[in-house]
Amino acid sequence: MTDESRSIPVLEVRDLVRHYRLPRESLFSEPGHVYALNGVTFEIQKGKSFGIVGESGCGKSTLARNVMALEDTDSGSVKILGKEVVGLSFDQLRPLRRHFQMVFQDPYGSLDPHHTVGRIVAEPLAAVGPISKEEKDSRVAEALKSVGLKPQDVSKYPHEFSGGQRQRIAIARALITHPELIVADEPVSALDVSVQAQVLNLLKDLQKEFGVTYMFISHDLAVVEYLCDEVAVMYLGEIVEKGRTEDMFNTPAHPYTRILLDAVPKPGSGQKRSRIKLKGNVTGQTERRTGCVFRDRCPMAQDVCREVKPPLTPVGEAHLAACHFSDEMIKKAQPHS
Repeated sequence: MTDESRSIPVLEVRDLVRHYRLPRESLFSEPGHVYALNGVTFEIQKGKSFGIVGESGCGKSTLARNVMALEDTDSGSVKILGKEVVGLSFDQLRPLRRHFQMVFQDPYGSLDPHHTVGRIVAEPLAAVGPISKEEKDSRVAEALKSVGLKPQDVSKYPHEFSGGQRQRIAIARALITHPELIVADEPVSALDVSVQAQVLNLLKDLQKEFGVTYMFISHDLAVVEYLCDEVAVMYLGEIVEKGRTEDMFNTPAHPYTRILLDAVPKPGSGQKRSRIKLKGNVTGQTERRTGCVFRDRCPMAQDVCREVKPPLTPVGEAHLAACHFSDEMIKKAQPHS
């Protein structure tokens, strides 16, 4: 591998836009739209974990589906290992699928109950090309072993396993093609807390062993803090802040990030910082707004926020925020005794 190929991000997303057309309310009315993604940009380097956080409806799962080329994109670019995937046909995507796989949220609904574990785990091998039965069986056994399951489990069915074990099966299925990228959409939210810890530790161990890169979607900040090297915070289809996890959690530079963090209990901390509170009601994704996307709920909003859209601007090393008052936010983030 050349130095140049090492520097290519595993995933590079640029100005990604996805809007859904709504049915007309009447024969003569214009159809509305859901503005799910509005120019999302980020990249993930090899072997890193990149977290996407935000409340329900912010566009996280839409982003996952577009990165995985599971639906059409209106505009923008998604490159995996430097290869553009937006606009490719099914046949063109098929050989590329081995490089990027997905783990879904529901460990019950994402596994076909009529298929054996062996068939479920082997399914992505269709993207690899023709392989012998011996090699397929060997790779299935290897994948199951890597997630802590037994090769003998190949003949069992999903209903014979617990929720945590089913998610391990889903992870084994994602790993079997030795992908460079795994997109995990809320992979532990449906599991008990003790089982969540087991699955998260497994993901970390697999990253160390195989060098896999994660795009990890979650609404749980504690999970993201544990697993991810970098974080992007989304609000109404836009990234409002992104940076290294430590920087984001210690010195949030956007009011929305700060509000999310303040909602997470921090027991045993001897230091406190002043809290800021949301105002107003949740605004939907069916309206186009001028100015800051968060202005209707932000307690710091001023006239400039309604008139001028703040760009993602550096506020530190590899730390960006889309807020006119990010400097003030960082000052507010400093704890006091």
